[in-house]
Amino acid sequence: MRTETPGALLERVRKLLAKAEADGVTAAEAEAFTAKATELMARYGIDRALLAAARPDTDRPASRIIDVDNPWSQVKAHLLGGLASAIRCACVQLPRVGSGARIHVFGYASDLERAEILYTSLLIQMAHGLVAARVPAGARSVRAYRRSWLLGFTSAVVTRVREAEQRAAATVGHEPVTGKSTAVVLADRATVVRRECEKAYPVTRRMRLTYTGTGYRDGYSEGQRADVGSARVNGTAGRALTR
Repeated sequence: MRTETPGALLERVRKLLAKAEADGVTAAEAEAFTAKATELMARYGIDRALLAAARPDTDRPASRIIDVDNPWSQVKAHLLGGLASAIRCACVQLPRVGSGARIHVFGYASDLERAEILYTSLLIQMAHGLVAARVPAGARSVRAYRRSWLLGFTSAVVTRVREAEQRAAATVGHEPVTGKSTAVVLADRATVVRRECEKAYPVTRRMRLTYTGTGYRDGYSEGQRADVGSARVNGTAGRALTR
C-alpha cells in the first residue's frame, strides 16, 4: 500500500521535469528523468481516482473551455483531444467565429489538471521540434510537410501517454477501494464524464484530420522523444508554431 499522497506525487513530477529541462543535463539523463516523470504522472491520476472513490469530495466532475490559437489550430485541437482522451477526459470542439478553435473539455478535476499540464508542455516542445525539423529538399510543399510532421508528433505523444496510463492502472489492478477494483473505479469515472459531455452536447460528430506531406514519420520520431509532462500549468504556451 502506498503512503505518498497524490499531491506529493505531482510535486515529484515537477522536480523531475525541472531536472530534465536544466542546462547542462545530458540526453541520457533527461530521458531518464522524463521516463520517471511520465510514470509518476500516470500514477498520480490513478491515486486521485482511488482517493475519490473513497472520498468523492476530493475530486469532482468539472469542465473547462480552452481556446486554441493559430497557426495550426486544428492540429493543436487534435493534440488536446488525444491527450484528454488518453487520461479519461472528453472533448467537444465548439463553433468559433474567426480564427483558431475552442475546445470544451470534460473530466474530473484532477484529470483536467493533468490534461492542461501535458498540453501546455507539449505545445512548447512541438513548436521547438518543428523549428528544428529540416524540410527535405524534395518536399513538394513546406506547409504540407510541417503539418504532417505535427500530426506525427501528436500521434506519438498521445500513444505514449495512453500506454503510461494503462501501465499505471494495471499495476494497481487488484487494489480494492470501497469494494471496487481499480478497473471498475476508472470505468465508473469514464461513464460519468461521458454522460456529462452528452448532457451538454447531445448531438456531436467525429472530426478526422488527414495529411498529404511526408513529415509524419519524422514528427512521430520526435514525439517518441518528447517530454510528456511539465509543470508549466500557469504559463503561456511558448512561442507560436512556425507557419
